[in-house]
Amino acid sequence: MKKILLSLLALLLLFPAITLADGENQEVIDEKLGVPIVVYGANLTAEQKASVQKALNVSESSTVEEITVTGEDLATYIKDGNSSARMFSSAKITRTDAGKGLVISIVTPDNITQVTNEMYANAMLTAGIENATVEVAAPSPVTGHSALVGIYKAYEATGEQLDSERTDVANEELSVATILSEESGIDQDKVSELLTEIKQQIAEQNPASREEVEQIVTEQLSTLQIELSEQDRQLLIDLMDRIRQLDIDFSQWSTQLEDLSQSIQDQIGSIVENEGFWNGVKKFFNDLVSSIRSIFN
Repeated sequence: MKKILLSLLALLLLFPAITLADGENQEVIDEKLGVPIVVYGANLTAEQKASVQKALNVSESSTVEEITVTGEDLATYIKDGNSSARMFSSAKITRTDAGKGLVISIVTPDNITQVTNEMYANAMLTAGIENATVEVAAPSPVTGHSALVGIYKAYEATGEQLDSERTDVANEELSVATILSEESGIDQDKVSELLTEIKQQIAEQNPASREEVEQIVTEQLSTLQIELSEQDRQLLIDLMDRIRQLDIDFSQWSTQLEDLSQSIQDQIGSIVENEGFWNGVKKFFNDLVSSIRSIFN
């Protein structure tokens, strides 16, 4: 009997701790910045939407605002955008305090085929989104471009206003990044590094003419040892000259670009290290095979 009473007493003492733990796990609503906004591509089927919700960690109990992005939104945010476009890419955006920067995560990497985290971050910064956590998802392989339009719509749903000229230039930036990586054969991380470094030099030097922008582009291509066709080089210069003419406070932009640049360099460094590791593994097995062959020879 004494053992039973001690066991019951121990359970009673545990109840307050259990209640506290449950309270700690409750979702906290940010009363200043609002709840996360989830934006779904309008052409998702019910099954695809459920798949995206799972990827974005959105459940029935989640405290989020849900909206839909359509082809008409594409035409609103991007000049000459096709209002009949089919939209599948989806995203969840959570605004953060000033100074927190951009944190981008593609949660279905196999289904976003042409755009990387850094490409999204670069384009969002150009569009005027500076502090947010964004997750991108798609139920099946898509290029990922329409997710940017969804992010714009979700961001404005928080009460912010984006400049249509900047969102259009940001879309052009994403297109140029895709062309350089897909058609010119440049590694995606290298493309992101190139765009970031050029934009940072524009922020620091504040060029007054297209000629000065061209000089910056030429210097960065040389520094990063990237060779482009004349057509792609002019495409890049055209883009950067449009960025130069945007109404941007480049003094504040520079810090964001420094953070993004460091993130990209860390990513490239990690890839190089991994390649070194796997080259070592490959060498080990090649040497092992050679040793075995020598025994039988």
